[in-house]
Amino acid sequence: MRTSIYKSISDPKLFKEQLLFWSQQFREIIYLDSNDYPKNYSSYDCVLAVDAFTSIKTDYQNAFEDLKQYQQSTKDWLFGYLSYDLKNDIEQLQSQNFDGLEFPDLFFFQPKKLFLLKGNQLEIQYLNMCDDEVELDFEEIVEIRKSKIEIEALVNIQQRIPKESYLEKVSKVLEHIHQGDIYEANFCMEFFAENATIDPIEKFIKLNEISRPPFAVFFKNNNHFLLSATPERYLRKEGERIISQPIKGTAKRFSDPIEDEQSKRQLALDPKERAENIMITDLVRNDLSRTAQKGSVEVKELCKIYSFLQVHQMISTVTSKLDAQYSVVDVLKTTFPMGSMTGAPKISVMKIIEQLEETKRGLYSGSVGYFTPNGDFDFNVVIRSILYNQEKKYISFSVGSAITSQSIPEKEYEECLLKAKAMREVLS
Repeated sequence: MRTSIYKSISDPKLFKEQLLFWSQQFREIIYLDSNDYPKNYSSYDCVLAVDAFTSIKTDYQNAFEDLKQYQQSTKDWLFGYLSYDLKNDIEQLQSQNFDGLEFPDLFFFQPKKLFLLKGNQLEIQYLNMCDDEVELDFEEIVEIRKSKIEIEALVNIQQRIPKESYLEKVSKVLEHIHQGDIYEANFCMEFFAENATIDPIEKFIKLNEISRPPFAVFFKNNNHFLLSATPERYLRKEGERIISQPIKGTAKRFSDPIEDEQSKRQLALDPKERAENIMITDLVRNDLSRTAQKGSVEVKELCKIYSFLQVHQMISTVTSKLDAQYSVVDVLKTTFPMGSMTGAPKISVMKIIEQLEETKRGLYSGSVGYFTPNGDFDFNVVIRSILYNQEKKYISFSVGSAITSQSIPEKEYEECLLKAKAMREVLS
């Protein structure tokens, strides 16, 4: 049983920071921050889950079935991630590329301690705990003062695929498109640093401050860290309604309002970006239809422009109603990996990009999120993120772009550098 206690918070912004610093004592942490972003489909401004009561950690083999059994047997809050390489559980696919991070393919935990903040109202849910412990923890949190962070040694960031090689690889993707093998592919490359030591919380705060995305995540599982400033939702379930919000289409922000508005308008009218988005929206419609009630799949928004601190993005919103014969994990399995991070047709694309990319994607282009006790869920897409194996002192962040028949390799390279800007700035 969970004990629930409610509090009013006078300064939610300060309290979120105090929560994050207080959480660092635990082995397992998921901190989710929507950064007060105005959006229609959101339950909380901030969520913190810490301290595993139970957990599941596995490689890709039978992963979705194991997760289904875990979710159905606990019927409680579960927090965790799905790595991109779970594709190998769904289809006859493999991941043979280099992996410097060595995260498990799937990890979820049932938290002993849970904090849910909406506006200035805080709900604290503890598992099998006494009220005294809740009160003592709350007092400890509100007394935390942000400590001064020491300046760290610079991180030497390297690029896994040099520019010339990147341009050659994109040309190979274009060959596949012109031959009719595929229509669109999301091709990614890694930036990395070896023998690097960072303070994960300091880097997360910096990344979050310069990006302010709606799906920010600080994740820790012992020595594995994810610091994410992702703007993209993968999938959300509210009752029988399923919501997907794929992003395809990126443009620069400018400090000059006229230039910024022009960049936004150009993105909205760009035929290549619209074609990318519409192709993936169609793929998402098809994926959702596999678990939907007949005739319930709808495109609520097509190619709408949303503005974030770093970039403008083109986002579509697709919804469906879940057919009662399918479980909540079935919805994830039949739509994973998300179309915005693969391409179309999905299986052919995944085979081709596996051959051309030089790094195992792992948690990058996977998803972090949670299940509620009543079977609702909310999951993001892991992009604009720094991954860190503290034990191996290995730092990684990857970026990618959608390659279509209209793609110019040089422009795709520039788009990747634009997407890498925030992570590079935070690390160097």
